[in-house]
Amino acid sequence: MREAAQEPEWKAQLKKEQPADYRIEGEVENVQCLAASGDQSKIPERYIRPEIQVDPVLNCEEDGELPVIDMSRLLHIQHSQEEVMKLGLACQEWGFFQLMNHGVSEEVIERMKCKIQGFFQLPLEEKKTYVQKPGSVEGYGQAFVLSEDQKLDWGDMYLLVTQPPFSRNLEFWATNPPTFRPVLDSTHWSWRGSKAFC
Repeated sequence: MREAAQEPEWKAQLKKEQPADYRIEGEVENVQCLAASGDQSKIPERYIRPEIQVDPVLNCEEDGELPVIDMSRLLHIQHSQEEVMKLGLACQEWGFFQLMNHGVSEEVIERMKCKIQGFFQLPLEEKKTYVQKPGSVEGYGQAFVLSEDQKLDWGDMYLLVTQPPFSRNLEFWATNPPTFRPVLDSTHWSWRGSKAFC
């Protein structure tokens, strides 16, 4: 008999760092529906962020280039320290980055993008089948909603744990579009076959 898989260390750490109820009960307005309505008079107060108009993300005098991290340099003994520093700065200053030389083919990436777009084009009721549960960021919705009056980002998300495979919670993996799961799984095997998979 197979033993139950142990929770990944990063997942356990996330639970320790976040309050137990870091996702509040209740409905959070769906951003896609709000944007599609085109009626700005119906935008909930929690989505109105006047500070963003005053404080732009990029200043014209600043270097506005998206950080690029080279996976092959991260894995190379001579260049890894420099690339790790770039990665740290990208995470601290931007919160995201572009990854290159990761070993996943453009074809696999495009198939995955197509399936994700297909998921977001589903009717809201169907997407709600995969809604996040209290105390979790996995699934469809918005993460880190701490209070009823918190300002929210203009973006719905769909977060799935894909690595390692034993950590997957298939309850959140969409069955529509019908090829969503196989394409996501093929992405895993693309990573396995690349030198970037560690």
